[in-house]
Amino acid sequence: MKHISYRRLSSIIIMLAALFTMQACKKWTEVEPRSQYNIQEVFSDVSNATSAVIGVYDELQGDAGYGIRISMYYPYDSDEGIVSGNIDNGRRGVGRYQLLLTNAEISNPFRQLYRGVEKANLCIEQIPLMQLYTNGTDDQKKELRRLYAEALTLRAQFYQELIRNWGDVPAPMIPSYEQASLFIGRADRDSTYDKLLADLATAKDLLPWRTEVARNERITKGAAMALRARIALYRGGYALRRNGQMERKSDYLKYYTIARDECAELMQHRGEHTLNPDFKDIWKNVTAFKYDPQGEVLFEVGAGGGNGNSDSRMGNYDGPNLNAASRYGAGGGGIVMLPNYFYAFDSVDTRRDVTITSYQVTSSSNVKSQRRLGELNTGKYRRDWRVPLLPGNVLNVGYNWVLIRFADVLLMFAEAENELNGSPTAAAIAAFEEVRRRAYKGNESKMGTTPVTKQEFFNAIVNERYLEFGHEGIRKFDLLRWNLLATKLAETRTKIQQIRDRTGVYSFVPRYIYWKNNGEEIQYYVPGSTDAAAVPWYQPTQAPDPLTGWTRADWAQHLTVTNAIDNLALWEGLARFFVSGKSELYPFDQATLDAYQGRLEQNPGY
Repeated sequence: MKHISYRRLSSIIIMLAALFTMQACKKWTEVEPRSQYNIQEVFSDVSNATSAVIGVYDELQGDAGYGIRISMYYPYDSDEGIVSGNIDNGRRGVGRYQLLLTNAEISNPFRQLYRGVEKANLCIEQIPLMQLYTNGTDDQKKELRRLYAEALTLRAQFYQELIRNWGDVPAPMIPSYEQASLFIGRADRDSTYDKLLADLATAKDLLPWRTEVARNERITKGAAMALRARIALYRGGYALRRNGQMERKSDYLKYYTIARDECAELMQHRGEHTLNPDFKDIWKNVTAFKYDPQGEVLFEVGAGGGNGNSDSRMGNYDGPNLNAASRYGAGGGGIVMLPNYFYAFDSVDTRRDVTITSYQVTSSSNVKSQRRLGELNTGKYRRDWRVPLLPGNVLNVGYNWVLIRFADVLLMFAEAENELNGSPTAAAIAAFEEVRRRAYKGNESKMGTTPVTKQEFFNAIVNERYLEFGHEGIRKFDLLRWNLLATKLAETRTKIQQIRDRTGVYSFVPRYIYWKNNGEEIQYYVPGSTDAAAVPWYQPTQAPDPLTGWTRADWAQHLTVTNAIDNLALWEGLARFFVSGKSELYPFDQATLDAYQGRLEQNPGY
């Protein structure tokens, strides 16, 4: 996989964030700063314009972007996972919904997203003004139109992230140096979304398909189409409004139509994007830096450089818990995948053991050991899958964050079709089952029957997206647009207690499991089985006889402890401070409010 060296290529754009200040000060001085480029020089040719747009991509990256905070702090706590550790005014405060106005994990990503907007606005303004945009060669005009479309798409991505976390946000669509005031008020999110949808309709016509250009992480036509479908579903979904109510606008079907049509069009170009036939292979490719031959990954955030500005922490913060002295190096454990999520998967669903890990490596021997049920971690971005390995305490692993996959296109299409037609059409069922069939690869006969009524099919979509997109930063925001977040958090607390007590549908869950090492791998005791790969998750505890050589691990029993999260039981610590009508949005941080001097309305409840 070819990685864009964003920091190296964006030396010109570094100056652009200060250009509006330079222009504002022009009346006070006539001295031209010799060390900086002016706007005309930056947008003088295709090469410089390319570097400017690469600088917009730059603001997706790093610790305050999709390198860790937006990707792995903001989607939690949810009904799939929880941020590990006890409450603080940092990432755990975000996860528990104790969203204090002084939390830097709220303020720093907010500022970085707006830096991305500012850079995008400058490119969107200036590229069409370039002489080459209208009078260049055909190749120059084609490339500049692509750059313009990339900037439109990137701005849409930045604003989508701002809106889904902060709601109605200031939404400048011109560079700061053109604005009469830098402290503009909050814009209605629906109007902002409508503008973004129009921009993306323009962008998709100017962008090339992925097979028409060099392989890298730059945006192509499929990414803009998929993002347009996603934003349309947000626009047509529920959201916390300034009145403190979760509401959906009456014209929502218009936006489901946009989503359906974008996905349907994209689904007609399977030579460009389709499902990888093997779910595990998607993530093995990401972690081995291999090109995705099926194009299932439509939009990803490139990472590299080994630093907190341009790289990522996937595989270091998340993934299984690994010891620095092992061959894999230190990492993992930052996100706990919940017991109810583990048991949401069918026993033959191939996604479970990719999405969730139950092992750890705690010594230099590289031997795996068993985690307990309340300590399971994520699995899609494993450090121990990285090729080549990074031994020791290396924070930045270089993994790209996957923003949109083709599986999302199929399931968005199925959801929209169902909503628009009042029941699932044959096309909706086919799209839904295509995703499900891959998950049950080798056991397709156990997929079950697809529902045919509107509500039941919607419920199936809610569940399928749950299973398909674990730890991809999607679930919490799906639940928000469906107005199901509070409901699912409450259900999760109940389910964890049922698993703890092994009651109801969870009566089969073992209280303890027994394991031993088979080389470096784990082998489980499963009565009546000689298969070294057999697992004990689906039958009550039976102890081996003799016990010699086996180690007992708490399974359901582990959920009885009262110090798992914030010195509480796991189900009590989950989203501990969540309040309906407030916690669906983040607050504007104190420094931003102070800068506005009372002219920025805070979100409800803060």
